[in-house]
Amino acid sequence: MRKSAGVLAAGAVAALALTACSTGDGETPGDSTDATVDAVEVDCADFEQYGDLSGKTVTIYAGIVAPEDTPYMTSFEPFEECTGATVDYQADKQFEQQILVRAQAGNTPDIAIVPQPGLLAQLVATGTVVPAPEGVAANVDEFWGESWKDLGTVDGTFYAAPSGASVKSLVWYSPTQFEENGYEVPETLDDLMALTEQIAADGNNKPWCAGIASGEATGWPLTDWMEDMVLRVGGPDVYDQWVSHEIAFDSEVPTQALDAVGEYLKNPDYVNGGIGDVSTIATTAFQDAGLPILDGQCSLHRMASFYAANFPEGTDVADDGDVFAFYLPSEDSSTKPVLGAGEFVTAFSDRPEVQALLEFWSTDTWANLKAAASSEETGGGWITANSGLDTDNLVNPIDLLSAEILLDPASEFRFDGSDQMPAAVGSGAFWKESTNWITGQSTADTLSKIEAAWP
Repeated sequence: MRKSAGVLAAGAVAALALTACSTGDGETPGDSTDATVDAVEVDCADFEQYGDLSGKTVTIYAGIVAPEDTPYMTSFEPFEECTGATVDYQADKQFEQQILVRAQAGNTPDIAIVPQPGLLAQLVATGTVVPAPEGVAANVDEFWGESWKDLGTVDGTFYAAPSGASVKSLVWYSPTQFEENGYEVPETLDDLMALTEQIAADGNNKPWCAGIASGEATGWPLTDWMEDMVLRVGGPDVYDQWVSHEIAFDSEVPTQALDAVGEYLKNPDYVNGGIGDVSTIATTAFQDAGLPILDGQCSLHRMASFYAANFPEGTDVADDGDVFAFYLPSEDSSTKPVLGAGEFVTAFSDRPEVQALLEFWSTDTWANLKAAASSEETGGGWITANSGLDTDNLVNPIDLLSAEILLDPASEFRFDGSDQMPAAVGSGAFWKESTNWITGQSTADTLSKIEAAWP
């Protein structure tokens, strides 16, 4: 059985099968099933606030497809069992294009999982999105930081609660290589540069490996690099000003930040381990760029938490394994800016059953059900910044590291900047000119061209 209120018990990851929910009188609003596994108990009394929703259906539309969609469906089972509602989850790889088409045509789902604040703003502009209910707002106030609520707010109105999250401020490395060579995980940016210099001086390999090729999206890994450096050189407040274009793209802090990236990626002594010279960064697929760590041909690779999935099957990803990651440090170890991404849940209907699912979705209860389901069914790969997350429901070491970073009170989270900028910049000039920069264009020319593209 499952538990619906509060944080899930430790060990919930051991089993997550659909079970009947007890209402206290032995009945459920919907059809009940026998428990197939002794999992986490659900007390349907905790769902009474949502009412009897028997016969009601809520449609969800998202870009999260198989196999990652399965834990989502599992996480909604207690809501279905205890309220009698049906949750219809629909996944589409073309979600980001199709949801706008559907909104403009008036053919919207009840709920959408939106991966970028910029897309949320576009949807709100169609006039089809409804504000988040008060219960959702209260949960977000309780379980997330203010910056997360701001990301789901458009023109002063709160529309979308945060859901999943990822951490981008990570550097991948080989714990075995570090131990053999006496390398220490850096605690400041100065430490990171000192480590880079030490690895280069040792001469066993190039310190860094990198790749930015990604088809039409070539260049995006460099935007992440720059965003991380803007956060560290200028701090979160300046980062916000840069992302919203309150300061110019080619102003002082962004210039310092891109030059700081260049100290690593444009130095032929530091890159591109196991692949070639600096010029190979532009033609190396980002999926392949970190793999030379496994062969000892490079030592460091800056890439988000999701990169764990790119290592070959059987790779031991752990702090004492074949590869692991550490937090990309800041200039001062007392500060902890974190670059990341996430998902937001917004609705196009204010029907009671839709509002009820939204409220349940924004609780710590749902967050733990989803984390446990992901651990059990896909081996992890999903975390949240919900402060009610019980990390005992995580089994993946990178998930645990990412959650530790996100939930650290010292962390100051900022969403991926290019995802918040106008498309002409964030997925246009920023990608293109970053690619030109790594192949020889100057910092000044690069940033001035991006600035000129701002609409």
